[in-house]
Amino acid sequence: MDTYDVVVIGGGPAGEVVAGRAVGAGLSAVVVEAEAVGGECSYRACVPSKALLRPGAARAEARSVDGARQTVTADLDPARVLARRDRFTGRGDDTGQADWLDGAGVTLVRGHGRLAGERRVEVTGADGTVRALRARRAVVVCTGTEPALPPVEGLDRIGVWTNRQATTADAVPTRLVVIGGGVVACEMATAWRSLGASVTLLVRDQALLTDWEPCAGEEVTRGLGDLGVTIRFGVSALRVARDAHTRTVTVETDDGTALVCDEVLAAVGRRPRTADLGLETVGLPVGDWLPVDDTCRVTAVGGDWLHAVGDVNGRAPLTHMAKYQARACAAAIAERAAGRPADPGGPQPWSTRAGHAAVPRAVFTRPEVASAGLTERAAREAGLAVRAVEYRTDDVAGAALHADDYRGFAKLVVDETRGVVVGCTFTGPMATELIHTATVAIVGEVPLDRLRHAVPAFPTVSEVWLRLLEAYGL
Repeated sequence: MDTYDVVVIGGGPAGEVVAGRAVGAGLSAVVVEAEAVGGECSYRACVPSKALLRPGAARAEARSVDGARQTVTADLDPARVLARRDRFTGRGDDTGQADWLDGAGVTLVRGHGRLAGERRVEVTGADGTVRALRARRAVVVCTGTEPALPPVEGLDRIGVWTNRQATTADAVPTRLVVIGGGVVACEMATAWRSLGASVTLLVRDQALLTDWEPCAGEEVTRGLGDLGVTIRFGVSALRVARDAHTRTVTVETDDGTALVCDEVLAAVGRRPRTADLGLETVGLPVGDWLPVDDTCRVTAVGGDWLHAVGDVNGRAPLTHMAKYQARACAAAIAERAAGRPADPGGPQPWSTRAGHAAVPRAVFTRPEVASAGLTERAAREAGLAVRAVEYRTDDVAGAALHADDYRGFAKLVVDETRGVVVGCTFTGPMATELIHTATVAIVGEVPLDRLRHAVPAFPTVSEVWLRLLEAYGL
């Protein structure tokens, strides 16, 4: 049995960061990974999806300015777009990221890791051999999530796309049906429509992005419509079947219609990758999320040894939040290794307090949408006395200069009791770059009477902050 201070199961962004930080704090660490180091984000999610989306956005930006518009005379080149994506992902080659672990002093063990009791992990290699690992200080679960498929008859027999196929496909489907109305559904509909596919969204709800401010879903709906995406609200797929000869897929819906397409993308959510993790060996239910405290310590297991970082704990399933949690978790483990308690309260380096009400989110559709903190509805449900103000970003001089047809929306949610911003949403070009200012204001709990002195440069889109504060009455 090989012994390390920290054993990390999962070599995605969370696992890489927590192991690297642990070694940086003077501890020894090993990462167990069954697939590619770098995880879903590097090869089948965040990175390839943004690589697919950026060319269409760049073309649209050029066409939004008179004088540049006239020079854009051709459609996107799908082959070059896909080749550029592959340069970012290396088509799954994790040599660079594995080398990073080695350079950071982190041991890499390839194979499927499972808990085998307190502080113990068993790793089954590709050849079936089993290796036992023991953790002196902590085991950290960073196994992430996997796509959840909707209960559609025949879906498991057609070679359905999930995010993995949607971000790695080598050719543009002529017709694509997307089941879902969340972030993955909206982004992939945008990307493949930009590359020439005919795209139809089947959305069970009556809106897109239902856990966002209503303006976000409304603007993305308009943008997808402008791109030529067909959206059918209140419609669910009942059954699907692929023709053995033509290879086309027929999708039957609950409104009595049938769609014929080449591929079906199921994008209805994620579930934790904990079904084969050995949770039963430490008294936890198999297949469940792993609830944690603010140091990412699993609350249902006694002692300080078991932690869960990133999507697997269900707190804020976003890569940037997984890395944030990983930094805090590693700090907590190091603090406890030094004999100190690492109390999760307060703004300590081992606390993930920002994960409760200051999470930034970005969707790279056209238009982009981004948010930080709470929606107005969530703030009211949390019992806060809030007031919301709104402003059309396109009325800002910098926005008009940025694009002739700039269209955007901004909403600020203010806690009236404390006089601080608790939520913010932007839509429109540059929304994903604007949102970090809101994140800083929310995390820093900057009083509005101070925030009014943060003067945005003229003429920039950021001047929308001045207009929002004026709308509030400052």
